[in-house]
Amino acid sequence: MSLPEPETSGRPLAPGERLPLGERSTLSPGAEEAIGALAAKYPEPLAATLPALYLAQEDMGFTSLAAMKEVARVLRIPEGHVYGVATFYTMYQKKPVGCFHLQVCTNLCCALRGGAQLFQRLCERLAVHPGEVSPDGLWSVEEVECLGSCGSGPCLQVNQETYDEFVDEARLDRIIEACRRGDVAEWGK
Repeated sequence: MSLPEPETSGRPLAPGERLPLGERSTLSPGAEEAIGALAAKYPEPLAATLPALYLAQEDMGFTSLAAMKEVARVLRIPEGHVYGVATFYTMYQKKPVGCFHLQVCTNLCCALRGGAQLFQRLCERLAVHPGEVSPDGLWSVEEVECLGSCGSGPCLQVNQETYDEFVDEARLDRIIEACRRGDVAEWGK
């Protein structure tokens, strides 16, 4: 008896199916334990979704569909809820990023103070395009709407560290060199 041929309906992939795959499909035991401990701090497991996603992102490198499913499994909440939260917020990286993921605010306040020009210079200096990772895996860049420092922009964030207070070309060079020297923690560390 032979098995039937698989259906090839040609249907488009669902949004989650279009996300890149990570190197791992499960959380490390330490991350799973940390998410469990985090959930215990909240009266309702749904409330732990955002911080649990941060832990999963740190553990798995980015917020892949597998990371979202793992968060749902550990918190015992619907996968759809986790997927909705993860895809709504821009602070969760849905694809791999470089060891140093640099985000530049180009919203109105920062744009008026040179945020768009700073972003352009950053891309040129690192020789990387938005949404791509440099060939050596060190750099990725992203234009973002707001980093919460409207009064002193333009503002730049490297991984989770924010640099505000008027980031200009000279300061940008110092930040890049600090990354190269290892003075800035790499993504996920």
